[in-house]
Amino acid sequence: MKRALPVVVLSIAGLIPLWRYAPSQDTTSTTTEVAEPAPTPSATSSSSASSAPSSSSSSSPAASQVVQGSTVTTSKGVVQVEVTFDGGKISSVRMLQQPNHPQTTAAVPQLIQETLQAQSADIDAVSGATITSEGYVQSLQAALDAKGS
Repeated sequence: MKRALPVVVLSIAGLIPLWRYAPSQDTTSTTTEVAEPAPTPSATSSSSASSAPSSSSSSSPAASQVVQGSTVTTSKGVVQVEVTFDGGKISSVRMLQQPNHPQTTAAVPQLIQETLQAQSADIDAVSGATITSEGYVQSLQAALDAKGS
C-alpha cells in the first residue's frame, strides 16, 4: 500500500504532458530551388496579398522575367511556384510555398528537373507525392499562362 500512492501519482504526472500535447499546425516551408538562379530584373513587382499570378516586367523580350504561379491549396498544404524565363525558355523554377512533408521535400527537385527538361507543365506526378505534384502543376501552369507561353 505504501508503494501504490507514489506509483499512481507518478503515473498521472507522466500522462499529463501526453494529454496536453498539441501537434504543430504549421505545414508549409519556405523556398526550395534547383538550377542556377537567373538574375532578377531590377523592376520587380512587390508581392501582393491576392492569390492571382503576378509577374515582373522588363523592357527587352530576351531579358529574364520572373513570374509567380497562383497559390494552390491542397489537402497537404499550400503550393506556389516562381518561374524564371530567359526569353521564351524556362531557366529555373523555385518553390515559394510547399507542404512540409518528407515526400514533398524529396519530390520537389524531381518536379523541377522534369519542368526544366519538358519546358512546359506537361510533366508526370511523383509517386508518393501525387497531391503536391498536382498542386505544383496547377501553379506552374498559372505562371506559364501569365507569361503568355
